[in-house]
Amino acid sequence: MRDETLDAADAARLHDAFPADNPPEPVSLDGAMPLPAKGTAASALALAVAACGGGGSSGGGSPPTGGTPPPTFLKPDTDAQAARFILHASLAASPAAIADVRARGYEPWLDSQMALANDQTAEQFFVARGYDAVDSNQYYFNSGIGDRMIWKQLLSGNSGVRKRVALALSEFFVVSLNSIDISWRSQAMGYYWDQLNSHAFGNFRDLLEAVTLNPAMGVFLNTLGNRKADPRTGRVPDENYGREVMQLFSIGLYQLNPDGTVRAGSNGNPVETYTNEDVTGIAKSFTGYDYDYTGVTFTTAPGSTNQVQSPRYVRQPMTADPAKWRRPGTTSFHADDAKTFLGTTIPAGTGAAETLRLTLDTLFNHPNTGPFFARQMIQRLVTSNPSAAYVQRVAAVFANNGSGRRGDLRAMFKAILLDDEALAATGLTDNRFGKLREPMLRFAQWGRTFGAASASENWEIPDLSDSAGRLGQSPLRSPSVFNFFRPGFVPLNTQAAANNLVAPEFQLVNESTVAGYVNFIERTIDGSGFWVSDVKAAYTDELAIAHDAPALLDRLDLLLTGRQLSQATRDLILGAMNAEAVTQASDDVTKRRRIHIGVLLVMVANEYLVQK
Repeated sequence: MRDETLDAADAARLHDAFPADNPPEPVSLDGAMPLPAKGTAASALALAVAACGGGGSSGGGSPPTGGTPPPTFLKPDTDAQAARFILHASLAASPAAIADVRARGYEPWLDSQMALANDQTAEQFFVARGYDAVDSNQYYFNSGIGDRMIWKQLLSGNSGVRKRVALALSEFFVVSLNSIDISWRSQAMGYYWDQLNSHAFGNFRDLLEAVTLNPAMGVFLNTLGNRKADPRTGRVPDENYGREVMQLFSIGLYQLNPDGTVRAGSNGNPVETYTNEDVTGIAKSFTGYDYDYTGVTFTTAPGSTNQVQSPRYVRQPMTADPAKWRRPGTTSFHADDAKTFLGTTIPAGTGAAETLRLTLDTLFNHPNTGPFFARQMIQRLVTSNPSAAYVQRVAAVFANNGSGRRGDLRAMFKAILLDDEALAATGLTDNRFGKLREPMLRFAQWGRTFGAASASENWEIPDLSDSAGRLGQSPLRSPSVFNFFRPGFVPLNTQAAANNLVAPEFQLVNESTVAGYVNFIERTIDGSGFWVSDVKAAYTDELAIAHDAPALLDRLDLLLTGRQLSQATRDLILGAMNAEAVTQASDDVTKRRRIHIGVLLVMVANEYLVQK
């Protein structure tokens, strides 16, 4: 990154992007206006807060520019700019992080955060609580502990940038706790989450292989136990993973230009990337795999409900080596005939390991993979409708990190977060820019911002997917392999649809979810919620300034929105906060009432729900 001086080339590029005679149309992604919860005065006011609509501070400063980085690093001019950047990159902002970004600059801060390992892995979470052993009745500790693990990961701990990226990856390489019917299922999902974390800033090719051989994925998309064709019985290889690894995890349905736009054929229609024959051919590559039972202990004690005494086998990559299976004397089930797909032919007789290498290399090196993946990661972290130029810049870094390496995820995610389009103040006033905050991100931000802690230390939060009485979304619990929402989703009869914009997260929005969210978050904020009764926020720093309503609102606006609340919204919230009389001598119960009002009304405001 460099300083904010515009040279002639930069000025021309910005003029082309936003010419004076073609300003951004007054289009809005807003539309998540919550309904008031019944019987609560604060929630009733939430509707009025949301109705105040857009606006917010500009963030200050000139739009950052691209180009060859000199020795100096770009730094934010204001706390608001720093907070906005952190909220794109991480799960929550804090005064300390804001000060650090301002002192060091965007890129050095991001480098330091990317270098942090996960402070506690899923495996460590389970082991520390005794969840990795069967009880005296040979039953697993399994029910709900996967939800406890992932909420603990998101609501607390360090490595917020790594976890934010891992969460984005979990919505691209989807495996759902809802649909993996195996023993030690929570531990299997924990291992999947740990792999997303460990590979988040590694190489895409390594991540793709880790995902392919992961036992949870093997069960979810039928790679586990997938066998070669048997002409005697008519059995053919299962095509589920072969299809989805192309459609969803690498190249997509249609051929793309380097900027992510769909390439049209001579008839004007999109050109498909693969055919049914490609699916049939690539499916053979994923045959012959099963659990690796190396080091796993079994028991056949009378009355035991399960023979596997530890979850070790769900934490080891699947193997095509029959010697590592539990069935002694079995032979390979890997298809040894020739495999042809996507212009690649793997000769007959090629072993499983070499076949997998050649198959994944083909997907990794496909020209679609960079722009297909880059666009969706931009959507998850920054904006639903990135410009084609933004996608092309990020895809170019995927293709070459500057040192000749393809698939460098660290370099690619830095390119996403440090791009001009992500940092420029123009995004704050361009109604085409931004995205709806997912419910699980709002909940995670609440926990981290206000010091949430678990009374039991077990983080006893269940599946929160229900939209009527709970949050309406739970991490690692997508309803299908297509994630909670599609990247190209367009809400019908909206300004977004009229202006050819997508709004993926709005696939979660309906009359039930918006009312359910207000109810859930209100009870979570004030500590009365049944579903999260084990986890409560401390509000330590907020209690110290609760008597000063303007100062409290300034803090909430900065940490939750990056100071993007409009003046009309601020006035409305401040009036509600002042209706609760509080002095410096007031007790904590009284102070908390004011804090709860302020936090709730910010977290249901449109300027919060739509992240810029």
